[in-house]
Amino acid sequence: MKQTKTEIRLAGSGGQGLITAGIILAEAAILDNKNVVQSQSYGPEARGGASRAEIIIADGPIYFPKATWVDILLAMSQKASDQYSFDLKTGGIFIVDTTYVNQIPTSSALAIPISSRTREKFGKELFSNIVALGVICEATKVVSAQALQAAINARVPDGTEKLNAEAFAFGRKLAKEAIKSNNGIEAELIEADS
Repeated sequence: MKQTKTEIRLAGSGGQGLITAGIILAEAAILDNKNVVQSQSYGPEARGGASRAEIIIADGPIYFPKATWVDILLAMSQKASDQYSFDLKTGGIFIVDTTYVNQIPTSSALAIPISSRTREKFGKELFSNIVALGVICEATKVVSAQALQAAINARVPDGTEKLNAEAFAFGRKLAKEAIKSNNGIEAELIEADS
């Protein structure tokens, strides 16, 4: 039986919640009974510096803990898009937050104004990372929606579960709309050899 391995990179600026999103995504994969490695890096600035979370999800053993050629890339800043788009595998899924990414290096990106739509819906961008997880879930099916919702509920501050559930559902809705407007072509996850 062929084993699958999916490498994911969430990249943007400090303060966007991408490290938390990476941890939540990894925990959801564990709930789906997958093997997972999660790592992160960020600049010395508390906000505004580079921020990156990497998640590797596999059916079998994971032999190297860092993402090299990614299957899924989320870019929530222009710098992240410029720096990491070349690490995306051919046929990989490139999700771009067009609120902060104006120059997209490829026409095959799933372009959604995640942060601005989050601000419109919730009055602030605080939930953009959870909205982004909804987009990733719907566009890639890399983890189940049930596992991701459970991981979100376990990780967010007490009393915010309902708002975070709304943000997650909103992200899934944004992805459905974006995929539908791309001539109905659904993004397919490229399965790499482990």
